[in-house]
Amino acid sequence: MSSSNHSSNPTLVNIGTHSLALYTHGPEPRSSKDPVVLFVSGVASSSLSWAAVARQLSPSLRSYTYDRSGYRNSEPSPLAPTAENIALELSYLIEKAPISNPLILVGHSWAGVLINEFIFLTGNGPHIAGVVLVDANHETMPQVLNVNDPDLVAISEGVESYAGKGIKAEHKLTQEEWDALMCDESTEKYNVIADKEDIAYAPSFETLRAKELSKRQPLLGDKPVYVIGGMRSRDWSRMYKAGVEKGNGTEEQRSNVRELISTADEKSEGLMKEHLKLSTRSKLVFARESGHFVQLTQPDVVVDGVRWVLDELQTSS
Repeated sequence: MSSSNHSSNPTLVNIGTHSLALYTHGPEPRSSKDPVVLFVSGVASSSLSWAAVARQLSPSLRSYTYDRSGYRNSEPSPLAPTAENIALELSYLIEKAPISNPLILVGHSWAGVLINEFIFLTGNGPHIAGVVLVDANHETMPQVLNVNDPDLVAISEGVESYAGKGIKAEHKLTQEEWDALMCDESTEKYNVIADKEDIAYAPSFETLRAKELSKRQPLLGDKPVYVIGGMRSRDWSRMYKAGVEKGNGTEEQRSNVRELISTADEKSEGLMKEHLKLSTRSKLVFARESGHFVQLTQPDVVVDGVRWVLDELQTSS
């Protein structure tokens, strides 16, 4: 079932202060115990980034995408888009929708922080069946790998991100899905909330670290956790090449970025391994043909992750 079929017909769920747009894919679960998938987007991303994954899931599987406050069909929130507030609003969405089946949470990038805040807020209850993390941010990432490195930003100036990283040429969205994503990200509404999330992004790591969840691992016990790592060097080397062709950066900045690229994948792998501590039953794979946006360029790898979680759940039951 194509996710694009649902893009203009969301369910608007009133969470008390405002309404969030929820999109349903696939049939009603046969049992209240059957897991369902809920996708959580990264910073400055709407539900549209999951279109290819949702489309490729088993046609018998129920899944949900949603727009966070301020994106697309969702209303703005009276709260700032901190990771804690986003997790709170997600909990309200699940309650008010309602989504009562156990959740396989699938999250990309900043959703690594958001899902940990959600676990901290709601606990490791029966509402969580498992997790798939897609090149997700770990709470220690800014201390290890600075994705907003000022030299990298300087080299990348004026380079369109999707084109520079090769995503525009390599994505697996349909033309309709890609056009919808590009159209959405060119709107004033998108830019307003994306800028607010960018401000909330950096402080969210310190806020999460202060909760000292690392001392309480495995937070999810033995629930299946599938971790997918992308190849950061793939994105950054392409942005570097495009930026240098534009004449960007001093030689010192270029040298610093080359060093950053040379160590990026090793550092990223270490961060991905930290996610494995969420559960005693976890698995790490790498999307070797993708940079950070695995769900756009290798959606089948994310689908494999969901399938692995479902298989593990069936085996344990």
